[in-house]
Amino acid sequence: MQDMTGRVAVVTGAGGGLGRAIAERLAASGARIVALDLPEMLGDLPRGWEGVAQDLTDPAAEAQMQGLAERLGKISVVVANAGLVPPWRGVTELDAAEWSRVMTVNVWGVAITLGSFAAALAASGHGSGIVMASINGFRAHPKQVLYTASKHAVIGVMRAAAMDLGTRGVRVNALAPGPIATEALVSRMVARHAAGGPPPEVALGAMAAQTMLGRMATMEDVANLAHFLASDAAAGLTGHVYPVEAGLA
Repeated sequence: MQDMTGRVAVVTGAGGGLGRAIAERLAASGARIVALDLPEMLGDLPRGWEGVAQDLTDPAAEAQMQGLAERLGKISVVVANAGLVPPWRGVTELDAAEWSRVMTVNVWGVAITLGSFAAALAASGHGSGIVMASINGFRAHPKQVLYTASKHAVIGVMRAAAMDLGTRGVRVNALAPGPIATEALVSRMVARHAAGGPPPEVALGAMAAQTMLGRMATMEDVANLAHFLASDAAAGLTGHVYPVEAGLA
């Protein structure tokens, strides 16, 4: 039920982080991976993966992805993972240019990814679209106005897309990770420590202590759920948000 042999999976932001982990999990189950990311992120892809340079802020991004979809023909899985995490700013500290750029990638980018590959997903007969939301898609934290707004919007895009594409046999769901000790998160913690915040190990320990499992969720946890949602084992699931956060209290 979770064998992906012979199926094509398109993953945006697949050059690193959660996108890379999800693509690796799908590849391990037999999927052919088409990895979309910025050019500098495509240099060390595993053998057998197809790398496609894609910048979601490019005005031509939608047309470029539509062209890729036409070339591929049938696509079983599209993971709209690419996104930006902006610096933390309160509601009185917002930057208009930053807001526009983050919303373009995090929201517009997700919407055009689903739209561009919709016909190819439908043509597969078992298409699954998976978007990367966040626990910030249904809760908020101080000084995270922009990121929170973008992830709330991603969940709205997912739910509307699930309605639009369901009659064509395409499922659309969202992953909502909590804190994950990715390289990007640890780097931000190092920067905050340099500015007077707690050491990264202390901050990570505090996050783990807030969960029911007593640990932070991992990239593997997220990738395993993505694999499940991509597979026939989840054939009856669409329009849902799935938190991956080790049981945040």
